[in-house]
Amino acid sequence: MTSTPVEKVSQEEMLKNFQDRFQKLIDENQKLAGKIKENEQVALKLQGAIEALQYYQENPPETGTEVDNVDIPADDISDQE
Repeated sequence: MTSTPVEKVSQEEMLKNFQDRFQKLIDENQKLAGKIKENEQVALKLQGAIEALQYYQENPPETGTEVDNVDIPADDISDQE
């Protein structure tokens, strides 16, 4: 049997490595939380647009009456990718 070599690291170096990894995880979580909030805002806009369009499909305006453009967040959708 051959044993796996063990890398020896000082406690100070190990502490620094752990602190760096910990900070990176905190930073990543903050970025992901921001992205989730942004996605939730776009989802709410889309939900409103969907509900408006469904309403107009079920309750079409009278003949000859024009409907103002519904605020569909198309620019938000195109910015996502």
